Amino acid sequence: MAALDEKTLRDVLDFAVESAQLAGSFTLGYFNASPPVELKADRSPVTAADRGAEERLRQRIERAFPTHGIVGEEHGVKAGTAPARWILDPIDGTYSFICGVPLFAVLIGFEWEGEAVAGVIHMPALNETVYAARGLGCRWNGRPARVSDVSDLGEARLVFASSKAAHKHGKGPEFDRLLAASGNDRGFPDAYGYALVATGRAEIALDPVMNLWDTAALFPVLTEAGGTLTDWHGTATHTAPEAIATNGRLFPAVMQTLKG
Repeated sequence: MAALDEKTLRDVLDFAVESAQLAGSFTLGYFNASPPVELKADRSPVTAADRGAEERLRQRIERAFPTHGIVGEEHGVKAGTAPARWILDPIDGTYSFICGVPLFAVLIGFEWEGEAVAGVIHMPALNETVYAARGLGCRWNGRPARVSDVSDLGEARLVFASSKAAHKHGKGPEFDRLLAASGNDRGFPDAYGYALVATGRAEIALDPVMNLWDTAALFPVLTEAGGTLTDWHGTATHTAPEAIATNGRLFPAVMQTLKG
């Protein structure tokens, strides 16, 4: 891959969507089947579905793009020689997955020269795929996806994975202020909440703790849908250890509320 022109990027996105859907089909073989659960060193859960899905993604990428780097939650880093890197979370929301909650996702992010330029959020149990690439817009199951036009924070829908996590990781006051100022709130977990923002079904999603494989896919999806993905200080990035998504119109109000 010598250059990243529009056709090449479109081909990359098509490959990523197909790959995410294939991996998602694999995970469904374990869903609601009580797979054995192990705890990793950080005490987060993992199953054979997580590991097997990532193995299949990596094998597919290595066959199609042997010079590309790969970062995956379960199987680590493979260095590449091209300025391209794939970032994989085979099951975002493993806790949901093992509890039989259908809001888990396969995440695939694609970096070019360090910038997140394509991303896929595929929710296999819901049969929903939200995907985007820089300059190509965002789509939801094939149709254009856009953020909502809500401009009043008092009418906003705020979604989050865990209120306890915000307090545990030192962001409790900021979270509480934003929760109080928002019109409605729901505990929709993990990548699903960000997909809701990108498709206009919520206005704000946040997490006090994130990893690269959590955010790389989200950044192009949110920005191409007309929204924002930043850290809690408002810097647009896919590499911060935290994240806040907005529909764009509410971004200034959200940042001001967080500052207090």
